[in-house]
Parts: sequence; C-alpha cells; structure tokens
Amino acid sequence: MKEKNSAILWMLTSALSFAIMGAMVKLASEIPVIEKVFFRNLITFILTLSIFLRKWENPFKQGKASKFLLLRSMAGLLGVVFYFYAISNLPLSDSTMLNKLSPFFVMIFAGFFLKEGFTLKKFSTVILAFVGALLIIKPQLDLSILPALAGLLSAIFAGIAYTTVRYLKGKASSNMIVFYFSAISVLGTLPFVLLNFKVPKASELMFLIGTGFFAACGQLSLTQAYHKAPASEISIYNYASVVFATIIGVLFVGDKLPDIYTILGGLIIFIGAYLNFRSK
Repeated sequence: MKEKNSAILWMLTSALSFAIMGAMVKLASEIPVIEKVFFRNLITFILTLSIFLRKWENPFKQGKASKFLLLRSMAGLLGVVFYFYAISNLPLSDSTMLNKLSPFFVMIFAGFFLKEGFTLKKFSTVILAFVGALLIIKPQLDLSILPALAGLLSAIFAGIAYTTVRYLKGKASSNMIVFYFSAISVLGTLPFVLLNFKVPKASELMFLIGTGFFAACGQLSLTQAYHKAPASEISIYNYASVVFATIIGVLFVGDKLPDIYTILGGLIIFIGAYLNFRSK
C-alpha cells in the first residue's frame, strides 16, 4: 500500500509538471512553436546523453530496434508540435484534455497492429471519448477549428508513439527510447529554428528553459510512478493534469473558465478513461 501511495504521488507530480510545462509554452507567446519544441527536447537530450557518456555506452547500437525507435521518435515529435500549437491557441484546459485522448488511440493501434484485441467494451469507451472531444472542439466550418484539430492530432501521434514504445518493451531501454526521441526532435527542429530564430527576451528565455525543465520533471516522475506500481493501478491519476492545467490557466495565463460544453466533454472523456481503467 505504501508503494502504491508513493506511485500516486509521483503520478500527481508528473501531472502537475506537465501542466506547468503547458503554461510555460503558453506564456512564451511570441516565440515560434518550433523553437518551443526545440527547447522542450534540448534539456532532455542533454540529460540522456550524459547518462550514456557516463556509462561509456554507444546509444546507436540498436540493430533491428532502430527503425522502431525512429518511428516512435518521429511520431512523438509530430505529437509535440501539434500539442504546442494547440496550447498556444487554445485554453490550457482544452488542449490538455484533447491530448489526453492518446490512451484511446493506443487501444485502437495496439488492438490492430499488436494484436491485443479490440473488444466491444473498448470500442464503447472510444466512442465516449470522441463524443467528449466533439463537445470540446465544437466543430465549425472555418479556420477557428484548426487549433482544436491540432490538439486531436497531437493525441493521435502520441498514441502511435506510445504503441511503438509498447512494442519496444524488452528490445530497448527506457533511456534509449527517450534519448532517440529527444535527439531526433532536436535535430529535426534545428533547421527550422535557424531559419526563423527569434531571439528570446530574458523572460521568454526563462519560459523556454522552464518548458524543457518541467517536461523532464514530468517524464522522470512518470517513470518513477510506473516503477513503483503497475500502470493499470495508477494511470487514471494522470488525468489530474487537466485539473491542474485548468487552475493554472485561469490563475496565471489569463484563460477564461471552461464553458459548459468543455466541462461536459471533459467529464465524458474521463468517464471513458475510468471505465477502461476499471476493466483492467
């Protein structure tokens, strides 16, 4: 019981860290999205590279796992780009909730590509999640829908990335997976950053560094949580990030309180997640 409580605490710490990361992204409003993504991954890259250098390990000797590490990294990078675009143009609570659709996409992709099965119960929770997403997105036939679609795309690509991580279990270490993701993200965004680099002000630089720092804290806390308890027992607590994001958005970022449709949509998505959580 003590281990589980500790795991829940780490999971809540992770949720809070990622919510603060989102606030940092939003506060650096004048910085291009790609530049934000670059800084988000640069700190993680430095941390993971230092681990390999300290152990004198070659992180590029991965054999057959390399192409799946590349797939995970590219999907993860696209997921972060779309997520940061959504954060920059939506209330923090909305972008966070749409991104939390990723576990439902993991169910779909794992069911079809990893042959984990896709039951009627899983299908019903996915339908619930999409109904909730439509209430948050509030579809309109104009360009105002683009940020919400970006939030949805961030969940889809995150779902692909997490499904690939599941496939890589036993084939590559967690440090290796994070290293490849951060390295490819840094290399992939660097040319675009150089082409359109905006010199950050002192406050913006603080927000960019904060983005990378709290992203690393969130990832490390998440790893600690899953080391102490099975995912099936604690994963639901990750949805606390929506509550944290709403509070932080209203108090520090200037977001308005969510409207009734957003609250209802978020509640429906949470119910779907909870039903899936209970079934496992």
